[in-house]
Amino acid sequence: MRMNIARLIFNPFQENTYVLWDDSRECVVVDAGCYMPREENELTEFVRNKGLKPVMLVNTHGHVDHLLGVAAMKEEWNVPFALHGDDRFLVESARMHGALYGFEVKEIPQVEIDLKGRETLSFGNTVLRILHTPGHTPGHVCFFEPESKTLFSGDTLFRESIGRTDLPGGDYGWIMKSIVDRLLPLGDEVTFYPGHGPESTIGHEVLYNPFVTEVLNGDVKY
Repeated sequence: MRMNIARLIFNPFQENTYVLWDDSRECVVVDAGCYMPREENELTEFVRNKGLKPVMLVNTHGHVDHLLGVAAMKEEWNVPFALHGDDRFLVESARMHGALYGFEVKEIPQVEIDLKGRETLSFGNTVLRILHTPGHTPGHVCFFEPESKTLFSGDTLFRESIGRTDLPGGDYGWIMKSIVDRLLPLGDEVTFYPGHGPESTIGHEVLYNPFVTEVLNGDVKY
């Protein structure tokens, strides 16, 4: 069994949407941020051309740039939407937040699957571990596939940076605790795919991420 990963970059925030699938041809879409009709078409055509069967839309968190395509894709594929319950308030206020950034949010997607308290998420022959990593948002989660040592870090950890903590529900102490206690122990060899920007490895961040190194060196307390 091998998990396949495709990254599609959408909306003015250059948000990473990931399509994950395995030999079963079932797939999940992580953070459907497609906004313009051409972006929605790009995602649906990719899935169609690969012969994939979407079974779930799942978000790392509830910020609007990661949410813009969820309602349209739910309608297109008739699949459930999964999100940690502590981020429901962000989904419910998506129209207001979208307006602040110039996005028109036409429909608020209903959350059918609450990831709060759940340890795993499955599709086809693949099982993803759910790691609750609050800090960027209260209900932020990351998804980890142990066999391939692959992590989807959302907006918790970026290449040589971390997610913002100055937005509603953000907390610097919590995001650093999430990174140090939940993500770094996964191992240096783990490759992570963030919500924006290029992939990296945990080992690289331990050496070169200034937010991580200053905590590990004891220069900054959290």
